[in-house]
Amino acid sequence: MGGVVMAMGVASLASSNTYAQDKTRLVIGTTADVVNFNPLVGNSRSDTWVTNLMYPRLMQMTAAGSKDPYVATKWGYSEDGLTAWLEIRDDMTWNDGTPFTADDIVFTITAVTTEKIGVTAGLIPAFVSAKAVSPTRVEFTLSRPDSTFLTNIGFWMPIVPKHAFPEVGSVAAFANDKDWVGVGPFLLKTVEPGQRYVLEAVDNYPIVEGGRAKVDEIEFRVFPDVNAEALALRAGDLDLIANALPAPIAQTLKGQPGITVAQAPSLGWSHVLYNMKRAPLDNVAVRKALAHSVDYEAIRAIAMQGLANSTNSSVISPVLSYWADPSLKEYTYDPELAKSLLTEAGYTDANGDGFFDNLELSLLYEQSAADIANWAQIMKDSSAKSGIKINLVGLERNTYLARGREKDFDIYAGNWAVMEEPAAYLGLAYRTDGFINYASISDPELEKLIDQAQSATTPEAVKVPVQAAAKLIQDQVYDNVLYYQTFQFAYNSDKWDGFVVQPSDLLSLVNPLSLASVKPKD
Repeated sequence: MGGVVMAMGVASLASSNTYAQDKTRLVIGTTADVVNFNPLVGNSRSDTWVTNLMYPRLMQMTAAGSKDPYVATKWGYSEDGLTAWLEIRDDMTWNDGTPFTADDIVFTITAVTTEKIGVTAGLIPAFVSAKAVSPTRVEFTLSRPDSTFLTNIGFWMPIVPKHAFPEVGSVAAFANDKDWVGVGPFLLKTVEPGQRYVLEAVDNYPIVEGGRAKVDEIEFRVFPDVNAEALALRAGDLDLIANALPAPIAQTLKGQPGITVAQAPSLGWSHVLYNMKRAPLDNVAVRKALAHSVDYEAIRAIAMQGLANSTNSSVISPVLSYWADPSLKEYTYDPELAKSLLTEAGYTDANGDGFFDNLELSLLYEQSAADIANWAQIMKDSSAKSGIKINLVGLERNTYLARGREKDFDIYAGNWAVMEEPAAYLGLAYRTDGFINYASISDPELEKLIDQAQSATTPEAVKVPVQAAAKLIQDQVYDNVLYYQTFQFAYNSDKWDGFVVQPSDLLSLVNPLSLASVKPKD
């Protein structure tokens, strides 16, 4: 890790096309309102899509999950791993004319760690302090070596303006719902909840050639579901669907005149979590029975129409080929084995109705996520063959997210958009105090393995505890990963050209570089 330096020019990312002089607006469909305009607090995709266009990440994601320069130009660690540093561009300015400097980064990371804000706080437990040693260089003091620290803050921590946000201690509570000050390619100007969010291009965005986005305005328009978005795209009332398309809808749009279906690789997965704080899900035998009651092949073939692949029931996707353990095998779909496990655990079917007594569970899912809604029904039906009664509870997205955070569920069906660095995300999702540990997992042996992985200083040293942790999670059924998928998105290719695809449904075609680069067709 000593002396590691990464650098790459970003000028090559820019398009050589000139900005169209006529006023142009790109209309993007979404199925949820923005809940948080504070980018450090926002948790939904709509929150991220809108605020990403104003508050920059320091690095950008590659298809393989690695990080490339963006606002940060190079970075590295000291020989002992206890100091990290990064350098940033010197030509970026907040839209009110204030220079974007290392002080903004120091302010942001201090607020995040002091107030324990969002995902980032859980990803950087080794952070001690930060100092701006020049307007373009930040140095960080770490309590122990952490080879994921810089890439974690580089991608997961949007930078906010020190001069426009309140003092540290009040940042998380800051609504940031008016008078926005940004340094991205666009600035929010119009908010109509339930209807639209309109952003206008700024005149100083040096990351793209010409220093300005090629389109004048971006409108995120709210639709009730993806079906309504697809109808609007066909009718010419919508230019791009931001939500990942369910396989059946993608199939109907393929071949339609003027519509292109683009693909983006996934760095996350779809899964179900079992609430460890609720009986009988605190019993590993019950969790194993549930795992053997899922018809995984049917989910991938029918609900996902072949656009999904097995992760071998591992929390490390095969996409991350270096980290994945090829010896792990997927839970078998075996209703008879599930019944045997439940019988051994003391469950009976006294009334002979085909279901075990006192074993009725609810499964929460987001009702606008059509793929999940489809496979939730398959899961309900296949579990019934094991004598397990599951009731489906479809919720509006923000209510669904709140129930997850509050751990108010039996079984939670969902997906993680980006899980690219196992040593980092294992702590986030499976530590007792992990920010997204919705299942309330608390396992000292698992935490010891995560600690070992996070403090290791070479990939080889990280790999052993990471794979051991993944095997323990599988053995204990702390998470049941169903598949990783290829995401599909549709846009009007008669009108628009120049989108830049990035991995995951969080970035896809609506990442800042893409929306600053897209242009009307001649």
